[in-house]
Amino acid sequence: MASKTFDIEMIKEVYARLDSRVKAAREKVGKPLTLAEKILYNHLWDGPASESYTRGKSYVDFAPDRVAMQDATAQMALLQFMQAGKDKVAVPSTAHADHLILAKQGAEADLQESINKNNEVFNFLSSVCNKYGIGFWKPGAGIIHQVVLENYAFPGGMMIGTDSHTVNAGGLGMVAVGVGGADAVDVMAGMPWELKFPKLIGVKLTGELNGWTSAKDVILKVAGILTVKGGTGAIVEYFGPGAESLSCTGKGTICNMGAEIGATTSTFGYDESMRRYLKATGRADVVELADEVADHLTGDAEVYANPEQYFDQVIEIDLSTLSPHLNGPFTPDLATPIAEMREKAEKNGWPITVEWGLIGSCTNSSYEDLSRAASIAQQAVDKGLITKAEFGINPGSEQVRFTAERDGLLKSFNDLNATIFTNACGPCIGQWDRKGADEQKVNTIVHSFNRNFKKRADGNPNTNAFVTSPEMVAALAIAGDLGFNPITDTLTNKDGQQVKLDPPKGMELPEKGFDVEDNGYQPPAEDGSGIEVVVKPDSDRLQLLTPFEPWDGKNINGAKLLIKAYGKCTTDHISMAGPWLRYRGHLDNISNNLLIGATNAFNMESNRVVNQLTGEINDVPGAARAYKAAGVPTVVVGDHNYGEGSSREHAAMEPRHLGVRAVIVKSFARIHETNLKKQGMLGLTFDNESDYDLIKEDDTFNFIDLENFAPNEQLTLEVVHADGSKDLIKLNHTYNAQQVGWFKAGSALNLIAAEAKKA
Repeated sequence: MASKTFDIEMIKEVYARLDSRVKAAREKVGKPLTLAEKILYNHLWDGPASESYTRGKSYVDFAPDRVAMQDATAQMALLQFMQAGKDKVAVPSTAHADHLILAKQGAEADLQESINKNNEVFNFLSSVCNKYGIGFWKPGAGIIHQVVLENYAFPGGMMIGTDSHTVNAGGLGMVAVGVGGADAVDVMAGMPWELKFPKLIGVKLTGELNGWTSAKDVILKVAGILTVKGGTGAIVEYFGPGAESLSCTGKGTICNMGAEIGATTSTFGYDESMRRYLKATGRADVVELADEVADHLTGDAEVYANPEQYFDQVIEIDLSTLSPHLNGPFTPDLATPIAEMREKAEKNGWPITVEWGLIGSCTNSSYEDLSRAASIAQQAVDKGLITKAEFGINPGSEQVRFTAERDGLLKSFNDLNATIFTNACGPCIGQWDRKGADEQKVNTIVHSFNRNFKKRADGNPNTNAFVTSPEMVAALAIAGDLGFNPITDTLTNKDGQQVKLDPPKGMELPEKGFDVEDNGYQPPAEDGSGIEVVVKPDSDRLQLLTPFEPWDGKNINGAKLLIKAYGKCTTDHISMAGPWLRYRGHLDNISNNLLIGATNAFNMESNRVVNQLTGEINDVPGAARAYKAAGVPTVVVGDHNYGEGSSREHAAMEPRHLGVRAVIVKSFARIHETNLKKQGMLGLTFDNESDYDLIKEDDTFNFIDLENFAPNEQLTLEVVHADGSKDLIKLNHTYNAQQVGWFKAGSALNLIAAEAKKA
């Protein structure tokens, strides 16, 4: 298959400077380098390394090679970019229409319905992209991360994207990081991207996958080891002979779910599987360029020989003995080997009957994934098995779908009455109109996605969702039994015979090559100066942004508690997806979902808080609007890993829009903390975590030394209780001088716009 490589001149530039910059970094660091360090030091904003940065401490400015946005987050990112005063993006950038397509009946009907319902948004994205030099992938073209892997990712590159699973591109040896839209705006506006220099976790893979075990099981195992926050602030680098034995798309799967352990990103060294994939996707010219600098596109040999000396933490996994896993329910790090699932499910009261099996999402929708799952589906047909669960498939891209259909893979699923959904995210992000979900029955589903938080797939808090590989999804959907172990168990076919499923067989790449009639790409206009971007004043989908007010330089006094969130509070809890995706371009409308999924620590209910102005019970957004109207600032208090999950900056923009001034928690997830800072919010942590317990529902908060807000200086919060007693609480923060400037200006975007006016 022949196709033109996008942005080949940019790739040449990255490789041209690689040797000199790696040598400079080695000299400053004083020891051999990991792959992650080579990529980071090659992308320093200020050029060749002039110092050795401290992992986990140094804030560093980087110059990413490109930006990618999906349609749900692109709306807000591009609305912000329109305020930045720039004529064109400074780096290659793309937007992908994949989140706004509801899975209901099947690909053709669902895609047309989505275009009908979201036409205003798609037209907006198309015109903004056209105007500012951004490539646009139209509805149906595919899921952003699969499309990026097929077209844009390249070994040794650095990219950022407005989706937490941007990290998928690590499967092609990139440092690819999920960020909020404000970070993307910085880079598109030609400014540096700031990141705390990551710590490094090494994962040594030995052996080789066999039987029912897949690349997905590697990250399911790692998630069980590190938990949802064990990778926070770190890049995970996979190496060893086991790593080289994995396919490129398998590597992408592993990197993709690195977001679920909080990792900044994950990556693999350049190897034969990447060469094969690049050539198969029409990028032989990238292989030629990469081969010239191949030594710099993987870690130094000394690093991998003695990893404990070079990584902050090392994990070793033998692929030959790795078992297939199921992770869940309700959290992606609760890892269970398939052989232990029946006993564990019975002990915990998880429903054994599997009602749906779902294959796809950005994590597992490659040609290889579909071929392995299709081999199980075909066996079921050939052996006379009747599928017990319903079955849904989301191909990753139009290229994958077209090729899979040509090669008969989709027929195997259709023969089992599976529903082929659009090449889009669908059920993975709550874009699933599941029949009966509103009845909120307790049930079990299995899927090949990455996240399984409550309500995420179908809106039902009682759906127990388990994450596994596509082939295991197929087996469990056929069996209709969560405890079914295809390695040892048999099934009864329609003739009453006991039959056993053979291990899956798949093809890393299509034997006849990839093919596609229309990949769905819209190139931008050469000159977009005459293109007008229209946003109707009365639109309920899109709203031009009004800059947030700068800080007045005074202490914040008399603040009230909006909500004290109990336990897990992800970005899904702060700003739900699903039906709310339609308002991602309208800040005021989407703010009506602010924290409606968070559990109130005082009544253990969601979306029910006391309005301290009236004493009445309000929904959270209603209470926030009441405080804002009365000129009363508010505070949100939270638990550990607050803001886990998606990169969605709406979870930071909504509280900012509705008058929340500070979010005070035990600990933050990385992206969300940065998003709060970018929007001019105070993201603070308890110095003493037990002070969380001091916060009462009717407290008043005074920030008594905010006037002295500065890097490395604690803040003091005076908590005044209703009986007049007081507690003084010490709060920590990670703001550097530039980030303090964002707070003072009201947002990072305000500073960009001010600089643009000066220019």
